Amino acid sequence: MFAHPACDPGALCASRGGSRPFRTDLPGVTQTYDTGGHISTELRINDRIRVPEVRLVGPNGETVGIVPTNEALKLAQEADLDLVEIAPMGKPPVCKLMDYGKFKFENAQKAREARRNQTNVIIKEMKLRPKIDAHDYATKKGHVVRFLKAGDKVKITIMFRGREQHRPELGFRLLQRLAEDVTELGFVESAPKQDGRNMVMVLGPHKKKAEARVEMEAAKAERMAARAADEAEERAERTAHNAGQAVAQKKAHGRSENLDPEIEA
Repeated sequence: MFAHPACDPGALCASRGGSRPFRTDLPGVTQTYDTGGHISTELRINDRIRVPEVRLVGPNGETVGIVPTNEALKLAQEADLDLVEIAPMGKPPVCKLMDYGKFKFENAQKAREARRNQTNVIIKEMKLRPKIDAHDYATKKGHVVRFLKAGDKVKITIMFRGREQHRPELGFRLLQRLAEDVTELGFVESAPKQDGRNMVMVLGPHKKKAEARVEMEAAKAERMAARAADEAEERAERTAHNAGQAVAQKKAHGRSENLDPEIEA
C-alpha cells in the first residue's frame, strides 16, 4: 500500500526542497523538515504586493490614507512610478509611490560613501633602544610625527638588552622625552609600562582620522597648485627668452644684409 504524499511528512518536505532528515521515536521511520531558503531583503513592489489594502504615502511624503491595493497600483501607473512596500509589518502595510530604480541607486551611493568615509584606526609601531643616538632618535621621531599627522595611533616599544634590563628608568625617560616632543600632535593614551624585557607606551593623535585625511588632501592640492603655478611661470619665462633670442637674431640678420653702412638697421 502506497501512502499519499500529503500524508507522508517526508515526501511533503522533500517536495519543497531544502529538507534534512531527523529521527523519530518510531522504529524504522525517518522524517524530514524544511531548513528554509535564502531570506530576501528586497522590498516588495507593484504586483508582488498581495494584501487587499495598503496605507498609501505619496511621492512627496504626503499621507494619502488606506486604499485598496488595486487602486494604489493604478495611481502608481498613472504617475509612472512604482508602488513600494516600505513597512510590511504595518496593519495594513505601508506603501509609497516612488521611482524604485532611482531609490536603489541612491541607497547604493550612500552605502559607498559611508564605506569610503568610515575610519579604520590603525596602530603603528616604533621600536627604540634605551641608548639611541641623536640621529636615530630624530629619524624615529619623524616617523612618529608622520603617523600622528595621518591620524594613526603609535605604539612605542623600548627594547632592553642585557644589563639594560636593570635600568628601566632609561626607557621611561626616553618615552617621556618623545611624548613631550610630539605633544602638539598627540597625547599619551597608555602610560609607559613594563612588558617583560620591553617598555611600552601608546600615543594617540589629537585629530581624528577623517580630519587628518581632509587636511592631508588639502595640503596635497595646495602643493600641486603651487607646482603648477611654478611650471607655468617657468614656461612663460622660457617663452619670453626664446622670443627675445628670435628678435635679436632677426636684427642681426637684417644688419648683415644691409650693404650701405650709413643706413641703420
